[in-house]
Amino acid sequence: MTRVAAIDCGTNSIRLLVADVPERGAHTDLVRRMEVVRLGQGVDATGRLAPEAIERTRLALAGYAATLRELGATEVRMAATSASRDAANRADFEQMVTATLGRLPDVITGREEAELSFLGATASLVAAAGAHGSPAPQPPFLVVDIGGGSTEFVLGDADGVRAARSVDIGCVRLTERHLRSDPPTAEEIRRAEADIRAALAEVAAEVPVAEAATLVGVAGSVTTVAAIALDLPEYDPDAIHGSRIAVDDVRAVSADLLAATRERRAAMPVMHPGRVDVIGAGALILRVLMDEFDLPEVVVSEHDILDGIALRLARR
Repeated sequence: MTRVAAIDCGTNSIRLLVADVPERGAHTDLVRRMEVVRLGQGVDATGRLAPEAIERTRLALAGYAATLRELGATEVRMAATSASRDAANRADFEQMVTATLGRLPDVITGREEAELSFLGATASLVAAAGAHGSPAPQPPFLVVDIGGGSTEFVLGDADGVRAARSVDIGCVRLTERHLRSDPPTAEEIRRAEADIRAALAEVAAEVPVAEAATLVGVAGSVTTVAAIALDLPEYDPDAIHGSRIAVDDVRAVSADLLAATRERRAAMPVMHPGRVDVIGAGALILRVLMDEFDLPEVVVSEHDILDGIALRLARR
């Protein structure tokens, strides 16, 4: 059994998982936390990480560092993704992390991000299906990780990843680029959809999506859409993990979120405060990809790149 600490620093949030990982089988969570720090604030327009965004990230990371030391994690890895890859002042971010965590972050490629997301998302699918009384999802899996700055598409099965592509569409990026009104206008939504479809054409050129038997959706945009579709009275990871959401329900939730004012979105009982401004774009990405690729349902996973980082740390 290895006690590991995984940190995932994305465009919108920074997350911590401290877990005990056996040589085989499921890992046991000791701590799982998320802070919305919006590291990618303005990166799409400026190409730089804002000083205030780096400081928000530092404050959250300092708390995480104290927790993983307290719990005695023997292996630690921090992976940084889209916003950090894109920033001209990435060195400022890396210097802050080294001073706060005592080690450099791994600014991972889109390919590695995709592989870690696939590993984390698929490791517990059979158990999750059993908990819901559903049949096990069938491979090959198309894992889609909708992040703040990018979205990863990974096709694979028990033998590993067959194909992967990371594209620069994400809920923060599209919100800042297009969805600026409250609520967004029809023209803003049309422009965002055009960006999504252009990115999906890049995906289709590299990933044989038609081979997928099951779409698996991960990360906060997907889990929030699922929570709304399930009409949960509050956010419940156990109810969400392994749930199956039909494309008609995704269409309905996406349309409702894009028609809602910020005030109405914030009042939804399952809505995390840090997702209020960007959930419309995240739901739109999910809806368009399901329509474009003719996917009838999405199996929702609460496990993702964070779990993939932890599993690879313990079993490398």
